[in-house]
Amino acid sequence: MKILVSNDDGISSPGIWALADALKKIGEVTVVAPLTEQSAVGHAITMKYPLRVTEYYKDGEFFGYAVDGTPADCIKMGVRNILQQTPDIVISGINLGSNAAINIIYSGTVSAAREAAIMDIPAIAVSVTSHNAKHFEFAARYAGELAEMVVKNGIPNGTLLNLNVPDLPEEQIKGILVTQQGKTKWDDIYQERNDPYGNKYFWLTGNLIETDNSLEADHFALKNDYVSVTPIHFDLTDYKTYETMKSWNLETSFKKS
Repeated sequence: MKILVSNDDGISSPGIWALADALKKIGEVTVVAPLTEQSAVGHAITMKYPLRVTEYYKDGEFFGYAVDGTPADCIKMGVRNILQQTPDIVISGINLGSNAAINIIYSGTVSAAREAAIMDIPAIAVSVTSHNAKHFEFAARYAGELAEMVVKNGIPNGTLLNLNVPDLPEEQIKGILVTQQGKTKWDDIYQERNDPYGNKYFWLTGNLIETDNSLEADHFALKNDYVSVTPIHFDLTDYKTYETMKSWNLETSFKKS
């Protein structure tokens, strides 16, 4: 199995180190990841600036390629420029902090996997629930097991799997659930502050509004110590509203001035 690995926390993140090491037991791993942290950049791609790629060494050994761009840039670069053939699967992570509910929209980790899905390459995004994670072992191993299942069974083109794992010892994890994207979201505000020179600046802060109350929702499953696996895709069409709007007769309402 040929596996392309990326993330949004940067190539020096312990999460991607743990993931790559685990995946080397099941396949040939190539790491192409951002040079610096790119959290919450979503699906941004670099268009107005040149991208630079450098070899990254960990403990004196070659680990992978660092790209001074976004997670989506890394997948484009890895598939089109670095690898000699299309990978069997792309795995993005292990992200520090869960990527469930509304966080899926903002996540660079998920967007790396989504970029692969756009290229019709099977993909998995992997996250643990803590920003100071201590337990990568199970998440890394299960990502490999899930990858083998995906390659064996297949998933539709354009679909990726969003895997979230509680930051707990394996024996404390209650189980694994197939879930839906939850409705929990942030109530954000840019808090006004002053720097030491009296100049005004703003810092994003906010509270999480938890609305999920079913184990079918990713956020609630994680809150109750279950692993969450959510199939998602990049088709943003609201099909119910699409059908409703057909009755608006927009075509006949158009009048040229």
